[in-house]
Amino acid sequence: MSDRVKTAVQPTRAQDYPEWYQQVVRASDLAESSPVRGCMVVKPWGCALWENMRTALDAMFRETGHSNAYFPLFIPLSFLRKEAEHVEGFAKECAVVTHHRLEQNSDGVLVPAGELEEPLVVRPTSETIIGATYAKWVQSYRDLPILINQWANVVRWEMRPRIFLRTTEFLWQEGHTVHETSEEAWEETIRILDIYRRFAEQYMAMPVLTGEKTARERFPGAVNTFCIEAMMQDRKALQAGTSHFLGQNFARAADISFQTRSGGKEHAWTTSWGVSTRLIGGLIMVHGDDNGIIVPPRLAPDHVVILPIVRAEKDRESVMSYCRELADGLRSRDYHGSPVRAIVDNRDKNAGEMGWEWIKKGIPVRLEVGPRDIGKNAVFVGRRDRDPKERYSEDRDTFLAGVTELLDEIQSGLYERAGAYLAANTSAIDDWNEFQEFFTPQDTVKPEIHGGFALSHWCGGAECEEKINQELSVSIRCIPRERENDEGGSCIVCAGRSPQRVVFAKAY
Repeated sequence: MSDRVKTAVQPTRAQDYPEWYQQVVRASDLAESSPVRGCMVVKPWGCALWENMRTALDAMFRETGHSNAYFPLFIPLSFLRKEAEHVEGFAKECAVVTHHRLEQNSDGVLVPAGELEEPLVVRPTSETIIGATYAKWVQSYRDLPILINQWANVVRWEMRPRIFLRTTEFLWQEGHTVHETSEEAWEETIRILDIYRRFAEQYMAMPVLTGEKTARERFPGAVNTFCIEAMMQDRKALQAGTSHFLGQNFARAADISFQTRSGGKEHAWTTSWGVSTRLIGGLIMVHGDDNGIIVPPRLAPDHVVILPIVRAEKDRESVMSYCRELADGLRSRDYHGSPVRAIVDNRDKNAGEMGWEWIKKGIPVRLEVGPRDIGKNAVFVGRRDRDPKERYSEDRDTFLAGVTELLDEIQSGLYERAGAYLAANTSAIDDWNEFQEFFTPQDTVKPEIHGGFALSHWCGGAECEEKINQELSVSIRCIPRERENDEGGSCIVCAGRSPQRVVFAKAY
């Protein structure tokens, strides 16, 4: 890399944050746009990152009694029509299949043929198709609870797509559960919210706020929607996961009913919940810098890359042998129940060029090994959470003995850094003029840069919520579950009585 170029990614975050994000996705080799508008090709590094997220979450779901299943991609239109609020919420995003084959017309051009008796909606979410299945499975209280999750893809027709954050097709998990009582369904809703919070904080090193959505922001058809919200480095909020208490709404629509313990008949209580590949976008924007992505070790596809430095052919075999032994030694170490993932990059490329490729991809630790290092029984260490120019020599055996502690140090350091940024850009605001100024861009050329999260009072009125959204493009991200001794106050808009502060922010 030229000495005149200070960063691997151009433009920098300060110069153009949205374009910086796109360039980081490209530079880190996570994904790229596909020939289908709004869709993405997830490349091996991005796919491995998603698979690690999936593995961690799947284990957390299984620990709480959930099993995986799979349900159809296509949903009869009549199923969505059964739940009016639900279909209204997704109507503008639905892709619809109306024909089942192609035929050549008189001009030899392929055209749709074989019109379906009933249109099929390509899965935007699965409450209705899963509800129809559960209606067959549930007859008695003895059949409950049903605790099922599925890993799948969904399609929501996006007008302004952005890789990972909003794409027409994306990968996700969606849980759907059925319960005998309202209390059990409520407990499930909160249990999953806590799983999402722990995953974000312990694996993604991403601090989040948890709370309930307002009626305006609620999942279509839900009684209550809870969420985790994270702050990105442009100080916008990212809704990173949601857990919905559906009450009996979807059970009534799908007729999920059961014989009660007293012999009567009652509709079941249901929940649904999900996270998606949007988490990768969140990880980029929480931890990325002007040299690319920084991947927290607990999710990294690989933990350590070993870069052989071979300048003379006579040294090749000794350097490669040393590197292979080093990799084997690393793989023998346990890191949170799995071997340390170490690779030797022996491509026929300049070592400096390879090093910058790995920096941009965010691998936690880089090791350079040349003849001098072998002579000292040492390794030359670079940490991705620090300046790429900051490298140091360490005894090989000492490094091997402490590698898991080093990875944990990087993991916790990323979380602490993100937490400090969240705290520094979160303010309690009680004055309307100060509130407006807080959300006024500091630079008219970069309107995404503003104050951050405002903790302000809200009366609960839809008119006040709408006023803020219309005038400032700011929404209530959540009503925090923990009030932190908040005794109430006056609404930031109308000065009416407010029971507690809520979180206001601009959002993705």
